[in-house]
Amino acid sequence: MIEGASGPWEVVIGLEIHAQVISRAKLFSGASTAFGAQPNTQVSFVDAAMPGMLPVINEACVAQAVRTGLGLRAAINLRSVFDRKNYFYPDLPAGYQISQYGQPIVSRGEVVIDLAGGVARRVGITRLHLEQDAGKSLHDQHPELSYVDLNRAGVALMEIVSEPDLRSAEEAGAYVRKLRTILRYLGTCDGNMQEGSLRVDANVSLRRLGAPFGTRCEIKNVNSIRFLQQAIDYEAGRQRDVLEGGGRVVQETLLFDPGEGVTRSMRSKEEAHDYRYFPDPDLLPLELDPQWVEDIRRGLPELPDEKKARFVADYGLSAYDAGVLVAERETADFFEAVARGRDAKLVANWVTGDLFGALNKAGRDIATSPVNTARLGQLIDRIADQTISGRIAKEVFEAMVETGADADAIIIERGLRQITDAGAIEDAIAAVLAANHDKVQEYRAGKDKLFGFFVGQVMKATQGKANPKLVNEMLRGALSG
Repeated sequence: MIEGASGPWEVVIGLEIHAQVISRAKLFSGASTAFGAQPNTQVSFVDAAMPGMLPVINEACVAQAVRTGLGLRAAINLRSVFDRKNYFYPDLPAGYQISQYGQPIVSRGEVVIDLAGGVARRVGITRLHLEQDAGKSLHDQHPELSYVDLNRAGVALMEIVSEPDLRSAEEAGAYVRKLRTILRYLGTCDGNMQEGSLRVDANVSLRRLGAPFGTRCEIKNVNSIRFLQQAIDYEAGRQRDVLEGGGRVVQETLLFDPGEGVTRSMRSKEEAHDYRYFPDPDLLPLELDPQWVEDIRRGLPELPDEKKARFVADYGLSAYDAGVLVAERETADFFEAVARGRDAKLVANWVTGDLFGALNKAGRDIATSPVNTARLGQLIDRIADQTISGRIAKEVFEAMVETGADADAIIIERGLRQITDAGAIEDAIAAVLAANHDKVQEYRAGKDKLFGFFVGQVMKATQGKANPKLVNEMLRGALSG
């Protein structure tokens, strides 16, 4: 909802996500899809639309689309059709894009998103269709000329179209995060927005609660979740101001300027008839073998929602902690490798707390963690067997990150082994009480808060190495005497 002078407006959002298919070759040619190649070095005659060249469907890309559809709990259409979508860009040599429209390969699925307060919402998927990407126009390489790079031309995209079920920028962000997580689990798209392999178009409109949908505007090619949320909030505010001022929202295509934080008009919004869709005469309808689809279904990995439920049931984690851990498949695998045979809640705390903090500080991800699963497991074992305390463990962990050494080596080298000898702790307590006779009398007279002072003094006397549980138990006994 967004407030206006005349009352609240409901924000209605539908997203179109263009996800680049993980495939070594393009959708209709054998040209490479590797990122970062020199311009125009990965272009076949088909991609360049040379006369007489015919497209040939890449079965691996079809399998990835089916795999994604199954992961979205969607219907797989055993018969689908490729169409020509006609429009001109300098970086689209044929003057049309091979896409799908009326008969897509996937239809009607859903994504469950997790919102604040433990609320879950289902967002409908209208369809997923395959299409080829266009190339890239470069306007910042020369003061007077634009350059064209056709390396992306013909790369396979999955366009995933949601129902207009989202009602805020936060929900839109949660949806993109969840969808990206699912794609990464499936191995069908790497979700790398900064490289352009996942791009978002947002359709935004306003209406009064319960009223018909308003006129929508489309924000094109947003390449970060933060920018997507900023763009939606700005556009919703812009439309509110237009409507509150007695104006009419014009259907148009917009670009988001992240520097200024505003949307800018790009062109009037096209409708389907503007593209003059018709079945591509060079491609037969795509017909899938039901058994082939079933084989793909049987090969699906455990997906985030199922993994989250299992983490809660098997490891006793909170729904929040489980959600954090399953957000990336590599993180979930890391956690499970460490948690096997150990206190899972303690492991979860170390992974989501100290490890995440160290990775963020270093600008690294879990795959390049300076502390691997075996070494983090060893550290947690030393807490469990009382070799070190939880406080000392943090010091050891910092040293592990800095040096790459394992926990045992650092504990031995720095003399950090926890003191569990009752006699040594008893001597330290006796010395502290003797040095603070007046405070002992105050404590025994009812000033219970002084207990923390005595614990601190004993830990200081033992250089923080005394077992905290033993210190507490023995100190209470000594003070009550």
